[in-house]
Amino acid sequence: MNQQAQQIDPRKIRTYVIIGVIVIAFFIFVKSTFIILQPTERGVVFRKYTSGLDVENVRSEGLNIIAPWNDLISFDIAEQQIEETMDVLSVDGLSISLDVSIRYRPKANEIGYLYQSFRDQYVNNLVRPELRSAVRRIIGEYTPEELYATKRQEIETAIQLSTERVLDTNHVELTALLFRSIKLPETIKQSIEDKLKADQESQKREYLQEIAEKDAQIQITQAKGKAEANRILSASLTDKILQEKGIQATEELAKSPNTKIVIVGSSKDGLPIILGGN
Repeated sequence: MNQQAQQIDPRKIRTYVIIGVIVIAFFIFVKSTFIILQPTERGVVFRKYTSGLDVENVRSEGLNIIAPWNDLISFDIAEQQIEETMDVLSVDGLSISLDVSIRYRPKANEIGYLYQSFRDQYVNNLVRPELRSAVRRIIGEYTPEELYATKRQEIETAIQLSTERVLDTNHVELTALLFRSIKLPETIKQSIEDKLKADQESQKREYLQEIAEKDAQIQITQAKGKAEANRILSASLTDKILQEKGIQATEELAKSPNTKIVIVGSSKDGLPIILGGN
């Protein structure tokens, strides 16, 4: 035992310890100084011993070099989606169950301000509350029938614009909002569907009636046109015109090689009388 103890050189131990400390310090230095951000990440530097959070200078993807005593706070700027199931009241106090989806992403060049306002809790402290507030407030202005059928798109658009305005001023971009499902009490749903069916049948009858009236009007117009044409034609056929037409016909018959006897001016109206030959 004494011989083994005598063989251990304290100077070598100190050397190994120093080397180990240097290696560990080197890796910590490298890890703190050379930071790689992924394509969907952006970062801001937090200078904890001097000026604090640098909200203006956003670090982009790839290799970033910072002082080891500072921190680089990274944000995922890829588009994200949350789904909310909510029970809300319509304008007449009926309960409506909604499944709403919203897609959003942090504004890449404003993540410093976003972190400064909400740290990394902006989804729970900003996006979800504003979405829920807009849905409750706007749906409370409509009836179940308008939400279920006639004004669904209008309501979706109103909620999206309202939420978008708030998120935009807080450095978040809203990209889409969609009602995935709308659940009404069964009696209300059936009543709305029956009313919609009756409205469709009424619109169909009105359309067919309009087509029939247009067809009848066309026939009346055509009949009036024919009657007017006949009236004009009858008024234009005077005795002189008829005699002239008869003379023209007589001249054509006289030129015909067929044997015939033409007596000019012997009929009651002064037109030629044609006696057939062979």
